[in-house]
Amino acid sequence: MATTQYYGTGRRKTSTARVFLRPGSGTITVNKKPVEAAFPTESQRLTIRLPLVVTETGERFDVLATTSGGGVVGQAGALRLGIARALLEYDAELRASLRKAGLLTRDPRAKERKKYGLAGARKRFQFSKR
Repeated sequence: MATTQYYGTGRRKTSTARVFLRPGSGTITVNKKPVEAAFPTESQRLTIRLPLVVTETGERFDVLATTSGGGVVGQAGALRLGIARALLEYDAELRASLRKAGLLTRDPRAKERKKYGLAGARKRFQFSKR
């Protein structure tokens, strides 16, 4: 008995999410916990559900995901991309709607590295003329 499942990998900042879509009732499980326990704020849960809402497949799949690295917001963004990619594996016809909503683009923004001679990435030490 081979269950059909679709896989997608998502990344955001330093977070990575491995997402498996399985036919089901629409439950989302992240690191073996319900999404409400893993992501405390409603805005993060909305971010995660967005690809399912856009493609109107929310009640058709159960989402099983493992996330690692980064913080909660980065992991939510990684999950969003992973779900979108897994949906593409399920049905390539969804590409247009996912692309239009901007869900297939990996967010390239990451923390800028600290430079030598500076206090941070751009902040400088206080200048003293004398």
